[in-house]
Amino acid sequence: MKNLDKPGELNTILGKGACFEGVISVEHSLRVDGRVKGDVKTSDTLVVGKEGEIEGNVKAKNLVVGGKLSGIVDIDGKTVLESRSEFHGEMKTRKLVIDEGATFDGKCSMLGEEKRNSDSVKSTEDIKKIEPTFKVQAH
Repeated sequence: MKNLDKPGELNTILGKGACFEGVISVEHSLRVDGRVKGDVKTSDTLVVGKEGEIEGNVKAKNLVVGGKLSGIVDIDGKTVLESRSEFHGEMKTRKLVIDEGATFDGKCSMLGEEKRNSDSVKSTEDIKKIEPTFKVQAH
């Protein structure tokens, strides 16, 4: 089994100043230093940089937030909220680390492996039903 603390290959970056609106689905890891308004799905780790912002639903294996995230979050492994990060919404995760100085405003469910597997099937199916549309803007 792969170690949850070591993310896989980072092959997609949404850079500082970039704005994305819609649904984004990425194989491997994704780093967001710009703004995303919409749903994000990645098969590995999602990193929201210190200046990154996501407003929408997130499905990932692991999550590291340094910036702002608002929405419904479903993480199969570990979630880390770094100092100065902001989270607003609802979270499902197996492990949660909140650094001093982080803001957590919402609800968190930490489920065991058996329950996570049955819930993941439902949320993955729900995400597949979303019609992919997007608009990319640079500010």
